[in-house]
Amino acid sequence: KTMKLLVNLAKAAGVKEYAKKMFSGEKINWTEKRAVLHIALRNRSNKPIYVDGKDVMPEINTVLEKMKIFSLKLRSGGWKGATGQKIESVVNIGIGGSDLGPKMACEALKYYSDGPAVYFVSNIDGADMYETLKLVEPETTLFIVASKTFTTQETITNANTAKDWLIAKLGKEAVSKHFVALSTNEKKAREFGIDPANMFEFWDFVGGRYSLWSAIGLSIACSVGFERFEQLLQGAHEMDNHFLNAPYEENIPVLLALLGVWYNNFFDAQSYAILPYSQYLSKFPSYLQQGDMESNGKTVDIEGKRVNYQTGPIIWGEPGTNGQHSFYQLIHQGTKFVPSDFIGIIKPPESIGDHHEKLMSNFFAQTEALAFGLDKEKVIEELKKQGLNDEEIKLLAPYKVFEGNKPTNSILLDELTPKTLGALIAMYEHKVFTQGVIWRINSFDQMGVELGKKLANVILPELKEKTPGEHDGSTNGLIGKFILCSVFLVFLLGFTGCITIGRDFQTKSIPNIVIGKTSMNDIMNVYGNPYRKGIDDEDLTWTYLNYKVSVFSGSCTRDLYIKFDKKGLVKNYTYNTNFPNEEVVPKP
Repeated sequence: KTMKLLVNLAKAAGVKEYAKKMFSGEKINWTEKRAVLHIALRNRSNKPIYVDGKDVMPEINTVLEKMKIFSLKLRSGGWKGATGQKIESVVNIGIGGSDLGPKMACEALKYYSDGPAVYFVSNIDGADMYETLKLVEPETTLFIVASKTFTTQETITNANTAKDWLIAKLGKEAVSKHFVALSTNEKKAREFGIDPANMFEFWDFVGGRYSLWSAIGLSIACSVGFERFEQLLQGAHEMDNHFLNAPYEENIPVLLALLGVWYNNFFDAQSYAILPYSQYLSKFPSYLQQGDMESNGKTVDIEGKRVNYQTGPIIWGEPGTNGQHSFYQLIHQGTKFVPSDFIGIIKPPESIGDHHEKLMSNFFAQTEALAFGLDKEKVIEELKKQGLNDEEIKLLAPYKVFEGNKPTNSILLDELTPKTLGALIAMYEHKVFTQGVIWRINSFDQMGVELGKKLANVILPELKEKTPGEHDGSTNGLIGKFILCSVFLVFLLGFTGCITIGRDFQTKSIPNIVIGKTSMNDIMNVYGNPYRKGIDDEDLTWTYLNYKVSVFSGSCTRDLYIKFDKKGLVKNYTYNTNFPNEEVVPKP
């Protein structure tokens, strides 16, 4: 009865009608006025799909053919680096969908990898690129820069670092032989040093989290070969047809979506666990985090009104059996209600001893335990068999009870192949789509990621110039702490110890402050915005952090405190010089 009601909900929401709109190229991403056609990238039937009256399939096929030629040339050794050596390592530089999708797929299909070693760099934290460059050689490495606009901060920062590293080893002329671009910005790519012939296009109807089927999947083709990449597309295409044509009652993505809605909106499940019992699928949960949470983490409906119900859940998970030894305790006996998807492989790519039987015995045991639990009577019976007395049993029994009735979906793949992986990914894509339709939200924009980016662009120059701007007290305090701790640069000497060199916080000289004459504007013109503004004994007080001292193996900081009268003129001021390492240094 429940499933029948849920199916009626899907019908009432018009899931099938919206699916047809997506597959026909209508602009269902209404906030950005874009079609949603990642399904066209894997349209193996090659039937025309139109956007604004233009069939997009010819352009898609052109890019796929270009990917095929390039990957074949690279894998066969036909593509040479600047020194004439074969490419042995590929480093994909991207972030978000330009990283998570291909990284997950390359890991999932590692068994089939017979091409160059593929690495992924996404984090703007320099450690990511630094540790990767330690693993590769410039003469035999190709960098794939994946950025539609070729302006993404993290990606371009990492790409420039990689380019500097390459130029230092091989010279500037080597760039065109060791970099390709997945982008639509030919001008920027050319300025970077990439030959336009080595650019691979994709389109605004392909969202980042759905882009592994596009040129973004070039690293996959380089790793496992283009023929297997096509099998990946084929598996997704077959799932597309199933989703579009199967009745609601037999439609796998729809049924998964409805169960998710049931748990989310009727049982108040705040999170959803993805538990693949396959090490090859170890990156699948993090991939689905973006696919689900960036899609359905929304609060505004199609009419621009705030929803009064729950939308997308928190997605998380780890491969089995690792998770059993960390968070399964909470799922079994915690106070949180956590539905879970268990994903297993019947016949693994590899077979070592009885590893797989032991792995899958845990899979089946966990789903059984979550479903049926262990009641108090059985617990008491087991404790009696262990020889415990009545008092011990009374004390221990409550802790041994498993309530059960914890919902799980068991998803079994016959094998983990490029084709079944494609179907698995597409299944979850359509599940997310279905839930978005039911919740009446736009699953294809991601405006929630923009505000932080804008604020970071404001804060970056403040960190570089060592000048906190006008933020809330907490943010200014954190920025000030960062500046305080990072202003001293440590250089290792060749044979003894180190020396610490301080940098001026302000480049301008300290003004001659005159009590009763120097104004707030005078101070601002020299120092800029204060680190902190506050009230001290009813007087307005500004605090500046000033760094003026170089000392051996130590550091010295100087703080300036200024009080102003009601006219905005300096009432008094004091300096406080600190020597954290207790160095005896005269005041500057």
